[in-house]
Parts: sequence; structure tokens; C-alpha cells
Amino acid sequence: MSETNSAAEVAAPHRYTAAMAADIEARWQDFWDAEGTYEAPNPTGDLAGDPELAAKPKKFIMDMFPYPSGAGLHVGHPLGYIATDVFARHQRMSGHNVLHTLGFDAFGLPAEQYAVQTGTHPRISTEANIENMTAQLRRLGLGHDKRRSFATIESEYYKWTQWIFLQIFNSWYDTDADRARPIAELVAQFESGERPTPDGRDWSALSAAERADVLSDHRLAYASDAPVNWSPGLGTVLANEEVTADGRSERGNFPVFKAKLRQWNMRITAYADRLLNDLDGLDWPEAIKLQQRNWIGRSEGARVDFPVDGAGSITVFTTRQDTLFGATYMVLAPEHELVERITPAAWPDGTHAVWTGGHATPAEAVTAYRKQAAAKSDVERQAEAKDKTGVFTGSYATNPVSGEQVPVFIADYVLMGYGTGAIMAVPAHDARDFAFARAFELPMRCVVEPSDDRGTDASTWEDAFGSYDAKLVNSANGEISLDGLGVVDAKIRITEWLKEHGVGEGTVNFRLRDWLFSRQRYWGEPFPIVYDEEGIAHPLPESMLPLELPEVDDYSPRTFDPDDADTQPETPLSRNADWVNVTLDLGDGAGPRKYRRETNTMPNWAGSCWYELRYLDPNNSEKLVDPAIEQYWMGPREGQPTGGVDLYVGGAEHAVLHLLYARFWSKVLHDLGHVSSAEPFHKLYNQGMIQAFVYRDSRGIAVPAAEVEERDGAYYYEGEKVSRVLGKMGKSLKNAVTPDEICGEYGADTLRLYEMAMGPLDVSRPWDTRAVVGQYRLLQRLWRNIVDEESGEVTVVDTEPGEDTLRALHKAIDGVGGDMAGMRFNTAIAKVTELNNHLTKAGGPLPRPVAEALVLLVAPLAPHIAEELWRRLGHTESVVHQDFPVADPAYVVDETVTCVVQIKGKVRARLEISPSITDAELEALALADPAVVAALDGAGIRKVIVRAPKLVNIVPA
Repeated sequence: MSETNSAAEVAAPHRYTAAMAADIEARWQDFWDAEGTYEAPNPTGDLAGDPELAAKPKKFIMDMFPYPSGAGLHVGHPLGYIATDVFARHQRMSGHNVLHTLGFDAFGLPAEQYAVQTGTHPRISTEANIENMTAQLRRLGLGHDKRRSFATIESEYYKWTQWIFLQIFNSWYDTDADRARPIAELVAQFESGERPTPDGRDWSALSAAERADVLSDHRLAYASDAPVNWSPGLGTVLANEEVTADGRSERGNFPVFKAKLRQWNMRITAYADRLLNDLDGLDWPEAIKLQQRNWIGRSEGARVDFPVDGAGSITVFTTRQDTLFGATYMVLAPEHELVERITPAAWPDGTHAVWTGGHATPAEAVTAYRKQAAAKSDVERQAEAKDKTGVFTGSYATNPVSGEQVPVFIADYVLMGYGTGAIMAVPAHDARDFAFARAFELPMRCVVEPSDDRGTDASTWEDAFGSYDAKLVNSANGEISLDGLGVVDAKIRITEWLKEHGVGEGTVNFRLRDWLFSRQRYWGEPFPIVYDEEGIAHPLPESMLPLELPEVDDYSPRTFDPDDADTQPETPLSRNADWVNVTLDLGDGAGPRKYRRETNTMPNWAGSCWYELRYLDPNNSEKLVDPAIEQYWMGPREGQPTGGVDLYVGGAEHAVLHLLYARFWSKVLHDLGHVSSAEPFHKLYNQGMIQAFVYRDSRGIAVPAAEVEERDGAYYYEGEKVSRVLGKMGKSLKNAVTPDEICGEYGADTLRLYEMAMGPLDVSRPWDTRAVVGQYRLLQRLWRNIVDEESGEVTVVDTEPGEDTLRALHKAIDGVGGDMAGMRFNTAIAKVTELNNHLTKAGGPLPRPVAEALVLLVAPLAPHIAEELWRRLGHTESVVHQDFPVADPAYVVDETVTCVVQIKGKVRARLEISPSITDAELEALALADPAVVAALDGAGIRKVIVRAPKLVNIVPA
């Protein structure tokens, strides 16, 4: 502390300082906790029996689940938490019953990787991180109902995650009813013969394993052999979002390969149409809706079957079935299940040399190419590379409309993740097919007439011609001709023909794929599934939940040579034989039997798919959630036809995956009657990001931002000039500022004000520690307007404020209230600042009504100082539940406004008038004004245009 500051504090011992802020904030945080100030009551039954609660509108406000990082918070993390807290406080003061709390999404790879590196059990490190983050968040004065907080790693919580999984496992999607139904109802249909089995046999004639396979084809949660991202260096399968664009693991930077493994999946594709259509009723940013629509990717087209001798048919989905006559070859994804079946022992006679890749046999070519493709990420495979790669499988398929034999290739630009994993290649009219055909010297046939002068001989073209506004050519056989038809009509005609001949039909396809739900990790929710000696999956009965994660000596996955794509994962749970191999009585009448537990764990997304429901009823051990409580907080109501959380705030980076997964789980639970809300989050708000300057030396290495000096517009670290760019804030970039630092230097209320005042909440903004002092000074002026800095006594007086002060006060009340409701916190702070400055300039002690209104305006933004001032003003009840001030309209409207009078477009007079003046009154005043009379100089008037109260335009005759 400087000598000047020290002297000032001696002269003004009751001045608002960082030390005083720390004392005030700690005392009121303790008070709020002891009093349960932020505890939101739940209905105890019919709201009619609880008139006090029934009289209040409810508001459920949520932040996106934080992950408890070992690095703790930097000042960028609390931006959304402070914003929802300010909004929640304003809603409470506006008469709402507000539910606002925060838990922790604590399973997942980061904790497991840290455990592997340090030998610390994931639970120990995770719980320590939660404790640290909880303390940091508490210091910010966030008004959370702490009774409702939890972490996903608590067995009392993941019991219900497992329970929901079983609901999904024991369900199927009835397309006729357009909803999920219990699997028992499907079994009843098979047993009665209402629904035939796939091969036509009676249900009773099927073995237990055959029945399980049939049901697996319908279950919403099912196990199958699926292509996955396999990282030998990490020893686990990774989600797409955990793989970088260059095909390496986000953590550890290990190579990632494509492999086929037995995995659990969620049949989210059954809900594709509903997930798409229900976006319309949600109050979400249009950009987020667009991302979800694109991810779901609905497209209308046709399914077409291309027969292959001895191997059935290759089925493709195409949106350009009109170009079927131009399909001159086919391409399968390297992972396609038919590849091995259609690959012959030897190359057919006449095989083009470039098609073989230099291999002696098709099997050698396919094996080598598959290994090459497995080392690429999906992004790499889809990149518009100049050189297209692939190999001929050695087989031909039959084009169903032309009867031609077309060669079948595998190539990495075709993915299993879209359509059927197979395409009919029409090189004349598709850029990637064109490039591939040129590389492999394949024929091209023009079937859509070009609009330029290139002609119809595609072999002479330099690029493909694609158009929806053209006529079909070269598209006829003995039964059908598309020649001369436009694209739209040709699609209709060929689709009818395909269906008539049993080789295809019109269909809808989605880009959305079923959700891969398995991880080869330790730190995740165990699956409540066991396998009998025949390998049939059985769900655990509810009475056996939770299935707790066992303690193991070695929780690290087995890692392998990072470059060895042919290895298989070994899960940590599989090494615990006593836990894996069990004898259980599942209550199905079979008695005690030997079983093997599922040794994969659920992905970290599982716990965040339903956490909003646990906030409602966190201690319920009998039900997922009490129906009356769920209906009260999340049920459908006017303006929210599908129900859901009233406000959900978080980053736009979760635009698709988390939000889509949570919507899917919500819809299943709704279909099965467990919840009334069909959508989890009605209103979504994406806050921006707090950025920070990154300083790098001549080597490009980040240097500590706090130690950089600015001199003459340049930046120096230890005497060396460094560069400066705006980027993310984080420990690795050495530019992180912790909230603890700012709270220690200025107080939490100052930090809250600064983060809210930096700019609009939904845009990114740069952090500037030097600017924080501006909000600190605002709080000091606020304090000084109410408390004497020398004596500590309240200086307000019991007098009525003057006219000017009343107008300034009520304009501020009106503006701040509207800004708070609209989450425009930066402009709300500007209005509070303007009012406080007005009061400071006015001088003298504040009238009590003004002082109290000022404190109430500040309360949502800076709750600690507001609570302290409210108590010093003589109130015994917390400011948290006081009514937010209401503006008097008489003082909000300006007493006069300026009206401009124009003649021939030139301003001739300005009139100070009442804002409520009528058009007739304003016209009379304008025409009588001496300056207007002089300007007209006796000329007649052809027209008077009046726009009360701001404009009169006079047109002379």
C-alpha cells in the first residue's frame, strides 16, 4: 500500500476499500448460507393448496455444466455465471420464484489422463478440483440454491443416469405412433403374430439369442460392431470431437485410426424428424438452430440397389436419382461391410493397371488401402485434395437402369457416417467423382445438358457440370426415357420407375448418425448391463442400482504402440475379475446365474444429458423426479409448448453435441411418461468469450503477460521486444488472470461489475486489468453518497427529492429494469453510473427514497455492497427479496421535447413542446411562430405535414 493511500484511509477510515469489500463480502456470503437466502421452494402437491407459491411466477435459470479443472477458474470462466446470477437476482426482485443452482460434470478423460500421469486416483483429483472451484465461485457471491448442487460422480446421481439408460435400452421407436414405447409391447406384438419376425418363423421358434438379435435391431440402446476412432497411444476410443483435424488425439497428440469394435449406440436417428421440427418452437439463436439442422442434415432422395453377383446388392442413397444413367462406377467406404464379401481372389481379366494400386491381388490392395485410410481423420478424408486415391475391389455391380456393369472401388472420400457408406459415381456432374474418374481413367457420361458451350462429350471437359436448372439427356432405356425432362420432373419419374421394378424407392436420409455411447475408460458411469454365457445382454433390475464404479489398482487404459492400428483396447474394468464375473439373480425367473459385466463405461456426455431434472428434485431416491415438481418448473405452458428450462446460458461451442444429446434423452423420457417436457431447454443464450492479449518472443513462445512492459507503443519482456495478439485466456498462454487476484485487489462486486460492463454479453471482449478500477471507483462513489467516510454514519435525510432528481431516478429505474430483463447488463450499469453521477453532482445528503432506490438498482449487479448499505439504511430483511423499483411514468417522459419546423426542407424554427401534444395543436403552434410567419412572408400554404411531437414540414403554395 502506498503512503498516499495509507494516509487517505487514516483520514477516511470508513472509505470503501478492497479490505472493506473483503470483509463485507465474506460476512454476507456467510449470512446467505446460514439463512438459506437463495433456496427456492418446490411445490409440495397441488399448487391450489399453496396460494403463496401459486401467486408467484416461476423462473428456472441454468448455466452449462462446468467441468472441475485442476487449473481452477480464470476471469473468463465466470462471465456466464455472473450474468445468470444478475438476471436471477432481478427476477427474484421482480416477484419470481427463482431456481438457480450449479453442479459439476465430473466424469471424463481429463481427470483420467491426469490420474494416469500422476498416479492420483481420479476421484481424489476431481473432488479437490470441485472444492477449489466451489470456493472460487462462492467468493463471487453467486446466489445458488446450494441444496440442489451435486457432481455427476456421486453414486446417488449416476444411479439415475444408469436408470435412464435402462429406460432407453428397454424401449423401441414405434414409427406408426411416432414415439418411443416399452420393448415389452414390441415383444407382445411378436408373440401374438401381429408383427412378423424377420424370417417369418413364430416368435416361440426363435432361440433366446435370436430373439435378442431381433430386439436389438429395434432397441433405442443397442450394441453393434461400429467404426470408431481408436487411439492406441491413449488406449481408448475417442469421440469425433476429441480428434483434431489432422487425425490426432486432442489430448496427447497421438495418431487416431479407424477401427471396428463392439460398441453401445443410442438410436438417436429415430428422432431425427422430431429433433429437426421441434427447433421451430425453441427460443434459441438462429445460428445454433442452423448448426443443428445442418448436423441432422435431412435430405430427400432415393434408395437405389445395384446388384453384385453372389453378394446381393449395394444400396446407395442419392439426392440426384435423375442422373442414374450417368453412373459409370461405384465407390464404397473402406469400412463398408460388403468390401470383404465382394473382393475376389484374383483380378478380373482386363483390369486396368492403375486400378490395382500395384498389388498382386484384390485382397492385398484392399487391405493395404484400408490401413492407409484408417490413419486419416474424417476431415482429412473429406478435404478437397487434388489427388484422389482408391483401389478397385475386383468386382462389378449392375446399374439397374442401364444394365451396364460398373466397377466397384473403395476410396477414402466416401464415409460410413453419411448415407449408406456407398455412392453411385456420376463423374460428369460431381466434382469429386470427376477428379477420381480422371485419376483412374474411368468413363464419364453427360446426362444433364450443360448451359455453356462445352457440349455433351464429357471426356473433353475440364471440370464437372452440376445444375438443377437443366434438361436431361442420354437417359433412356427400352422402358423409360428422361430425355428432355427438367431435373425435378426427372426425379419424380425415375423414382416411380425404381419402385415399380423393385430396385429402389423414394426416401429421406439424414446426416445424423446413431450416437456412439461406449468408452474404453475407467472414469465414467458403469453400464447396468450383464452378459450371460451365450453373450446375451441383460439389464440389471432397478433394485441393483446404482452399479458403483469399483476401486481398481490400475485405472489407466492399456496403451500400445501409437502407430499400431491393429491393436485392440483393453479396458481398466476388464482387469478386475471379481467385479466383472458375478453370479446374480436378476429376478427374471431364471434364478442365480453366472454373468459377465459390461466393461466399457458411458461417455462424459451421459451425465449432462439430464442434469436439469436433478436440480429440480436432488434428494429423491425413489423417482427420477417428482412429477408435480417437474411439471411446475419445466412443464409446457403458454409460449413454451414443449416446456423446458426458462433460460440456459453457455458457450456456442456446445451448439450441437451436448444440446442434441440432451434433447434426445428428454424426448425419450417424455414419450415414456416420465416427464411432461419434451424439450430440456426452452430459451438458450450464448455468452461471448473474454479474451486476453498473448505475448510471444522471437521464438514464438508465450511469455508471462503480467511481466510485459509497454513503451512507446511496443511491448517488451525482460528487455526483449515481443509481439502481441488477442487470443484465448489460459494457463498455457501465460495470460490467465484469476478471479481471486481481482477480488483480492478490488473485491468481488467490482469484478462482477467489470465483467458485465465490458460490452454486450453475447459478444467476445478483451480483458484489461487496468480498466477494472473504473468500476471500483463507481462503488466507492456509491458508498460515499450514502455513508460518511470519516464517521461511518449513514448520511441520508428523510426529505422528498427535487423534480430533477426524481426525473433522473425514474428514468434510471425504467432503463435499468428493461436492460436487466433483456440481459443488457452493460447498458444497465451505464444508467446506474449516470444516476450516481447526477446525485454526486447535485451535492448534499441523499433523500432516503432516492438512496434506497439506488441500492435496489445496484443489488442484482453488486449484491454484497447492496446488502451492506440496505442494512445500514435500517432494514432488517435481506435486499435479495425486496421488490425491484418501479418507475413512475410521469417522471420517465421528458417534460418537453424539441420540435423542428421546416419550410421547403429548411429549418425555420424549433419549438419546445409537450411530448403529448396532438397533431392539430402542434400545427397551430408552428403556423403561429413568428419565425415561421416571417419565412412564409405572406405566401399561401399548400400542405402541412405533422409528425408530432418531433417534426412539422410546411409546403408553401
